[in-house]
Formats: sequence, C-alpha cells, structure tokens
Amino acid sequence: MSEVVAIIPARGGSKGVPRKNLRRVGGVPLVARAIASARRSGAVDRIVVSTDDAEIAAVAREWGADVVERPAEIAGDTASSESAVLHALGELAAGGIEVSVVAMLQATSPFIDAPALADAVRLVASDRFDSVFAAVETYGFLWERDAGSHAVAVNHDAAHRPRRQDRAPHHLETGAFYVFGAAGFAASAHRFFGRIGIVEVPERTAIEIDTTAELDQARALAPLIDVPEPIDVDVVVTDFDGVHTDDTVHVDESGRESVRVSRSDGMGVALLRRAGVRVLILSTETNPVVGARARKLQVEALQGLGDKARALRAWADAAGIPLSRIAYLGNDVNDLACLELVGWPVAVPGSHPLVLAAARSVVDRRGGDGAVRALADRVLAARAASSGLDEASPIPHEKRSAR
Repeated sequence: MSEVVAIIPARGGSKGVPRKNLRRVGGVPLVARAIASARRSGAVDRIVVSTDDAEIAAVAREWGADVVERPAEIAGDTASSESAVLHALGELAAGGIEVSVVAMLQATSPFIDAPALADAVRLVASDRFDSVFAAVETYGFLWERDAGSHAVAVNHDAAHRPRRQDRAPHHLETGAFYVFGAAGFAASAHRFFGRIGIVEVPERTAIEIDTTAELDQARALAPLIDVPEPIDVDVVVTDFDGVHTDDTVHVDESGRESVRVSRSDGMGVALLRRAGVRVLILSTETNPVVGARARKLQVEALQGLGDKARALRAWADAAGIPLSRIAYLGNDVNDLACLELVGWPVAVPGSHPLVLAAARSVVDRRGGDGAVRALADRVLAARAASSGLDEASPIPHEKRSAR
C-alpha cells in the first residue's frame, strides 16, 4: 500500500541561529517538536527526517522518526527544501516504500497545528487539491518601495480605506507545512503545482524561527500554546537546594546548617520507587544533609559536582538509560545544562527565568513545599495511563503486568 509520509528537512548548518534545528522551545528540540506534531495529526503513516547531521539524526530516532542521510551537495545554505524531499523520496522508493502523499514540515515552525495538518492531508488524499499549505488570514495593508524608494500600495487602493469587515482577507504562508501529491511533486520538483489549496491555522501558531529574537519569542509563547503532556519517563533526577528545600538554610550559633523538607516529597519518592522509577539527587555542593536525606528516601545522590551535566550523562550511560527517558527537576542556572540534556526538563515555580524558559513543564508546587511530589504524581499518572493501572496507585491490577 502507498503511504502518507511526513518529511522534515533538518540540516545541521544554520547561519542566523547556530544549530537551530536542535534548539529547544518548551524544553523540546525543534526537530522533535515537528516529529511530535506529525504524530499527533494521526494522518501520516511514516515520519522521515532528512539531515546531514549526526546529532539531529540521533534526536530524530529517539523521537521515533526514520532518518535519511542527506548528501553534502544538497545540505548547504543554497540547497532548497524541495531537493531534500526529492532525495528522501528516492531513498524511500529504493527501499520499496511507495508514497502517495507528502507532508513537508518545517522544524523552524515550533507550533505546527496538528489538526490543520490532518485537514491538509485529507484534502490532498481525497484529490480535492494537488498542493495545500498552511496560512493565516491577514487584513493588513501591504506596501512596497519602487525604484525611487517611494511607497506603492500592493494589495489595496491607497486612496480608499475600507473597514476590515468590508474587505476580503489575503492569506500569508506560515511555512509550517506543505502537503502535496508525491507523483505531481516528482514531476514539478516544486511544492506548488496543479490545484493549490489553503488550510488556515491559528495566528498564534504562525511564528517561524529565523533569528534569535524569534527563538526567544517562541520560548515565551510555548507555555501559553503547548498542551500539557504526560511525563512518561523511567528516571526522575532532582537538584536538592530549591527543589527538595525552599532554598533557605537555618544556621545555629555553632555554624551547623539545617533545612526544611516536605513529607509529601518523601511519599512521592516512595511511590516512584515502588513503581520502578529510579530517583537520583544531584547537588553542586557537598552537604551532609543531602546524603542524610537521600539515605532516608533510599535513593542515590551525587554531590560536590563541578559539572552536573557530565555527571548525569555518565550516570545515564552506566545505567543504560536514554537521556530522553529522564525527567530533571531544577530551579537555578546551575541546572540549565542538565535541563538541556534530558527529554523532560521540569522547573519549580519561582525558578530563575532562564530555567523557566528551558522547561518543558513547570510543576504547581514550590521547592520544599511538595515540588518533588507534584512531579512524581505526573510521572505515576503517565505510567498508569500507559500500563493500565489505577491512577492513584502504582500497584498493577490483577492479571495486568506493570510496565
């Protein structure tokens, strides 16, 4: 049977934003966000990332996409997305895969609307259109400069200013996706051919990242646009100060330090351990209270770390656990490198702004006031949903196996 294939061109080089396709928005690499959108659409049979970059390829595979290695001659600054798609289709055909419809997704659009993508696929698959693209309505008055730098009206009569409700809208490409018939594309070698249709998408999703300012804007918008997802992981790693504690310390007259922790965090850790989720505490400082708390919770703790990210990577490699299957809960700038490594970077409320920007999710309780329990509850809920357990309990039903 012929397939509907999503193809995501994602080369390693980028001048405006270096390593752009791996930069994170909402805690997720841009190429991974495109893969996730294609999967959520429910309209594609196969997702393929075309890349010349080993790191992008590794991320793509972690997120469940196939990878086509793009030759250097079509991976430079002047190479078109069409050339990458044509090459990918050739590789798929060589592997015996017949493609009927192609959805070309741009990873630089971080908020690809999955239902709109599904609509576009249906319009092409039903032969209503040959090519369909994502666009937003615009009622803007457009101008251009002539040879003498004088302003010239483009889409309106400058002497006539009708009200918005009296004007027909124009449509502006968002760059998020283009869907077309595979045979027609192969013949034309261009994304637009034949009968061209438009699928309107919400304006809030229309940002396309070509500059660092647009990247910052997308990161600010992510918490407002992204739908909360289940935190499905195998390991929970936490910072200590500001996560298990409220980031304050009590010092007595002898210089002895003490901190306040939450009993609900202790219960959350116990439930995680009972469900088979490993827990690790990472701390920059060396403090007896960290070791004491870890022993109480019966979890591992690594202290006195000059490079927490290196320690986390080494621990995960030794344990044979993919970083994509780890949630990291942090609050301050010394957690940023770890947050950039894992599949689920999570922050506590009141964290440093850079940490909040890096987070894929923010728990609803502050450090020392149940933040770890809040994360544990979401991890356990995700595990329950995927394993057929009661959400309130990590104990499997009879005759059902735990994950």
